[in-house]
Amino acid sequence: MTRILVDSSVWIDYFNGNNAKANILSDIIDQNSVCINNLILAELVPSIKNTGELNLVDLLMSISNITIHIDWNNIMDLQTANLKHGFTKIGIPDLIILQNVIQNDLLLFSFDKHFKLMSSFHKFKTYENKTDSNLKIGKAE
Repeated sequence: MTRILVDSSVWIDYFNGNNAKANILSDIIDQNSVCINNLILAELVPSIKNTGELNLVDLLMSISNITIHIDWNNIMDLQTANLKHGFTKIGIPDLIILQNVIQNDLLLFSFDKHFKLMSSFHKFKTYENKTDSNLKIGKAE
């Protein structure tokens, strides 16, 4: 089964009711392909708890959670490559998410422009779009 790590940028649009994007994520959820990690949960849960939507927190916490194993040397290598390519404003959280995707051979579904930039030179798979029942998968060369 293809597992798709859904980044906080997608969840935020989904929760804000962007219908086109909500439909895409709803399909991924229905296919039981969605996964999450603790970094993404840490970005989402505090705001959701603040609004009192505890049932939504419970639902997010029930999603398949991919353990993060940080290899700091690899994080530094990823950032060094970013700098060599002129990308100077990519934060460590994005690098940790990228490393998590690569380590676990996941697809990444994100609207974050940093991942699009990094896909031109880091090898990882992205979930780009869904127009029918077949996944359209992009892979950086």
